[in-house]
Amino acid sequence: MASAPAAPPDDPARVLLVLDAQHAYLADPPLGVPAARTVSANILRVLEHARAQAPPPRIVHVRNAGESGEADEPHTPGWQLVFAPRPHEPVLDKTKNNAFEGTRLAELVPPDADLVVIGIQSDFCVRATCSAALARGNNVVLVRGAHGTYDRNETWAGGTVTPAKQVEEEIEAELEEAGVVLLEMHELSELFAAR
Repeated sequence: MASAPAAPPDDPARVLLVLDAQHAYLADPPLGVPAARTVSANILRVLEHARAQAPPPRIVHVRNAGESGEADEPHTPGWQLVFAPRPHEPVLDKTKNNAFEGTRLAELVPPDADLVVIGIQSDFCVRATCSAALARGNNVVLVRGAHGTYDRNETWAGGTVTPAKQVEEEIEAELEEAGVVLLEMHELSELFAAR
């Protein structure tokens, strides 16, 4: 008989934040981000790796609540999470890019905890949440390949389009300059190692 998965400690040293891993964003394009299949597979790998730790980090799922008629409108198929949270994994609904704003995320992420961030969208929720976490004193790790976004229409540059991959790389460089640690998928074994 398999034992039940271990619950995270009450005051975790590490927290895994899964941002907006919802059907609307991880569907096949054009609804989902261009790299939806790769990003989805990598999010699942990080999530499974975190859950396999003993004890696991605290895992928090954040779900974006879009406006009426949007693909992530609450209680529609696109709003639903792709990866079912376990009973001890909180789910927070947000309406802002910064997942700390208007939610109880600050209660779930101790100020001295390392925050590991994966999810959608690199240039909105990922950027804003990582920046807010740095400002409150958290060490922040962003996993390359486990976050993604859409192509960016450059309105001021004659209507050209910046590919999503380039946007993701720009955000990684910006966040790394600000103090975020970038981790490659092949470095997962180090992700939740003891401090």
